[in-house]
Amino acid sequence: MATQLLGIIMHGVTGRMGMNQHLIRSICAIRAQGGVTLSNGDKVMPDPILIGRNAEKMEALAKAHNIARWGTDLDKALENKDDTVFFDAGTTQMRPTLLAKAIRAGKHVYCEKPIATNLNEAVEIARLADEAGKATGLKHGAVQDKLFLPGLRKLDMLRRAGFFGRMLSVRLEFGYWVFEGDLQPIQRPSWNYRKEDGGGMILDMMCHWRYVLDNLFGEVKSVSCIGATHIPTRWDEAGKPYTATADDAAYATCELTGHNGEPVIAQLNMSWATRVRRDDLVTFHVDGTDGSAVAGLSSCRAQSRVATPRPVWNPDEKQTMNFFDQWQEIPDSQVYDNGFKIQWEHFIRHVVEDAPYKWTLPEGAKGVQLVEAALESWQGRRWVDVPALKV
Repeated sequence: MATQLLGIIMHGVTGRMGMNQHLIRSICAIRAQGGVTLSNGDKVMPDPILIGRNAEKMEALAKAHNIARWGTDLDKALENKDDTVFFDAGTTQMRPTLLAKAIRAGKHVYCEKPIATNLNEAVEIARLADEAGKATGLKHGAVQDKLFLPGLRKLDMLRRAGFFGRMLSVRLEFGYWVFEGDLQPIQRPSWNYRKEDGGGMILDMMCHWRYVLDNLFGEVKSVSCIGATHIPTRWDEAGKPYTATADDAAYATCELTGHNGEPVIAQLNMSWATRVRRDDLVTFHVDGTDGSAVAGLSSCRAQSRVATPRPVWNPDEKQTMNFFDQWQEIPDSQVYDNGFKIQWEHFIRHVVEDAPYKWTLPEGAKGVQLVEAALESWQGRRWVDVPALKV
């Protein structure tokens, strides 16, 4: 059994998502387990180099996680032929430029979502990657981590087993209260609430819901959306007040074509200005003719047609049924690893042994397409069609 090194340039890993999910819980975890196992039994060991603007932060982060290589010069890192993969978790506004630079340097590219702030740039970078792939075998991918959450994997298992019968609707509830910063410290970066810095709920989350809807419930065909800036003033990391210019909540309805051709309605409520009274920070409630299910990040509960209770509407008496107790827990039938790590392993196998991989940059561009359609709907106060995207 042989082990080969895979040089990975990791850019933007001082941020919360890049550091925690991609560096620590993915690449470092893969290194700790001895690498990624290929189909022939060989191993691939990630050999990362951390790249960022702040040398002090880069050095400290590398030392903290036993990583030998770090630097501040991206152009120099891209010149190293031993580093064949470029990963970006930096700002969305810079992402298309950085990906294009890496592609032209001959690197396989993998990046966080959204892959761009607008559809034209998303399609352009996806097209560039596709053309490089056909010419040189370059591989590319976009993070679609929600597909690997235990709760959604259980939900998808129910769908594939035919549990729902004809699927009718999906209701998503997402979000929690993000502190304004005056009384309690903020728990999300202040740029998230400035449109000029790439912030906004619709840009941040609709690209996620696109791949979740397409893969689990049905292809998105149209959207009606309204956004809101519920909290107009927030306080930044220095404790200074600023005007929130980006939407901190959005409320959307999508028409889907289900996997069997059936019409499916999806309602998407997402907010950084809501207090949680549900099973998890995100829940997906799916109704079908033969059964329903509710999934969170980890758990999934189901109620079949024959086990559906018969509640009685009587506003004159206190409700005696505990509706939460009427659902069956879907058990953990396997060990569920970190979703980001699972997709990293898929991408590494795709790069090294050309294993099948469908979460590409064109798929990432579809997410940006839904973002633009939702923003257009909000601005025009109307339904907007979402046609098949050609890259």
